[in-house]
Amino acid sequence: MKNIPLIIGAVLFSTLFYQQDIGLNMLLFSLITIIILAIFNFKEIKKKTTIALATMYLLTALAIFFYKSELSIVANCLAFFTLIGHVSQRKTSIYINWLNGLYTFVAGFFHRNFQTLETNKRTKQNKQIDYLHLIKIIGIPLTVVIIFILLYKNGNPVFNEIISDIDFSFINLQWTLLTVLGYYLFYNISTPIQVNPATKIDLNTKNVLDKKDPFSTETLKKENQLAIILIVLLNLLIVFFLITDISYLTSKSDVIAANLSNQVHSGINALIASIVMAIIILLYFFRGDLNFYKHNNKLKVAAFIWIILNTILVINTAFKDGQYIFFFGFTYKRIGVFIYLLLTFIGLITTALKLIQLKNLWFLFRVNSLTAFTILVISCSINWDYFITYYNLYHAKSNDFKYLINLSFNNASLLKEYSENNPLTTRNQILVDKKHDSFLIELKNNSWQEMQFDNLKTSYK
Repeated sequence: MKNIPLIIGAVLFSTLFYQQDIGLNMLLFSLITIIILAIFNFKEIKKKTTIALATMYLLTALAIFFYKSELSIVANCLAFFTLIGHVSQRKTSIYINWLNGLYTFVAGFFHRNFQTLETNKRTKQNKQIDYLHLIKIIGIPLTVVIIFILLYKNGNPVFNEIISDIDFSFINLQWTLLTVLGYYLFYNISTPIQVNPATKIDLNTKNVLDKKDPFSTETLKKENQLAIILIVLLNLLIVFFLITDISYLTSKSDVIAANLSNQVHSGINALIASIVMAIIILLYFFRGDLNFYKHNNKLKVAAFIWIILNTILVINTAFKDGQYIFFFGFTYKRIGVFIYLLLTFIGLITTALKLIQLKNLWFLFRVNSLTAFTILVISCSINWDYFITYYNLYHAKSNDFKYLINLSFNNASLLKEYSENNPLTTRNQILVDKKHDSFLIELKNNSWQEMQFDNLKTSYK
């Protein structure tokens, strides 16, 4: 009985994906995946955290149905591995969930069967299956029968006609192989497994720092002095940088507009790198017993000042990127800068929490990886191509129309609507019409498996 859901799932899998592009089928596959997990892991699937991850997984599948962006496909795959890995062990970190989910997806069948064989060998000696004899009783009769059929075909015209009339074209080998692959996939994920010793190590690793007893006071004193000198100097340097940078940003707007492009492209990556290095330096000095050194108050004050100054630097860099977008419009790179800055800002906050609550590096890895995954899922639910196009057409001081044309079909309808209400150059009008026509042709050619939300709202007759 347990095989029935897997067989049904396998047939549906091949029906959804055989010679089909991504669309509605990915949403239906996600629903089938959750149903399979619920059937075989009912207790785990009822947990709040599992329900939350399943919801995030469905959200990424909906994003594919609505927008079908590369980001949503990547997020869907990662959410799939996260959910599978979480079902295998709810208390592990999210990156261990990814590992367990990927391992289950690829090798769950072999892992469980080899583990079963090992268990049987240890508990009792079962009768060995004679695989050679099994091959003989199947292979030899089959081979002999085929040979005699070929001989009889040449010796009897009627028999030859009957055999020749047998049509095996209804058997689609590719579809059958895809069905077998679907069964293998659903069999693997039906009972997620764990990768050891990675899972055990993660479960046994706490988030709180352990104090070494005893530790060298003299060594910590020297390290504390070095850290104070270094961080105070870096604080003075960052204050000087912020003063000069803010004075530049508050200069005349035409100066900003003329030089902002070069400054953003050459400066923002360096600023983000400097902030990341600042976090690494703090983590190095507060990696162990210096957290418990009784004379580290001045160092902690300097560290928190540095975190605050780096936070101001993040805000300042975001302002630069915002100014650049105000003049030249959105692009994926400029949006990426905001996301990098957001992740950096969260990294500064979690670093501050580490210092306050005496957490270890594992705490930072766990919290920040979970945060990054959450931001990825939220990001994939936004139709970025439509958003970029709308802002650049209606709000930006200037825009690169060619860039908008080269985006996906998610902005085709918006470009067409804009061209009908606003004058364009002949070349741009031709590009818009060509893109919109190609968009309608793609929608019309979509099968039901490949269907997108645009198929439901767009008239392409």
